[in-house]
Amino acid sequence: MNRNLEPITRHNTAVLLVDHQVGLLSGVRDKPVEELKHNVAALARAATVLSLPLVVTTTAADGMWGPTAPELVDALPSDVKIIDRSTVNAWDDERVRAAVEATGRRKLIIAGLSLEVCAALPAYSATAAGYDAYVAIDACGTFSRTKREAGLLRMAHAGVLVSDYSSLIVEALADNADIKANAVYEALDMPFATLVGQMAAAYGART
Repeated sequence: MNRNLEPITRHNTAVLLVDHQVGLLSGVRDKPVEELKHNVAALARAATVLSLPLVVTTTAADGMWGPTAPELVDALPSDVKIIDRSTVNAWDDERVRAAVEATGRRKLIIAGLSLEVCAALPAYSATAAGYDAYVAIDACGTFSRTKREAGLLRMAHAGVLVSDYSSLIVEALADNADIKANAVYEALDMPFATLVGQMAAAYGART
């Protein structure tokens, strides 16, 4: 069986978030910045509900790229320590690699800024190291449409799987009867799901 067809679960998956920093966010051009910040924060919150380990990194946080976006910081559990590094590829930093290895998980949901470097490079390296790498492309951003398209093409050729943040988390949830399901969907904060929930509540109030 193709290992990439094995489902993501809350027991086999960790999340790696790379360089969602205020300086880099200022250059994002492939999607609205507020949408990107919403998506990565929602990914972090939902992962926390499901107890998926989070590894979070920055590059030169005290210098050119600035600190992690406040929206993401607010979404992280208090015990998550952001790893600041100098390497372009986060996987090349021993502390990042060790943090991922310490999770004991072999599937990685990765998001980064920029998509074609900060998400893609560690995804290639993790794949080469025997992990299954899934890039949540709507929790990534980059600086032009060309960069986005080139990054997606290269990831496809490298065997990196691409998806969206909510689909990956819902796959890990697995069962809508799960006691954590409502909290997961609340954390994902998908507009259509919020609307459906409001409609269901309103219907329930009338019956």
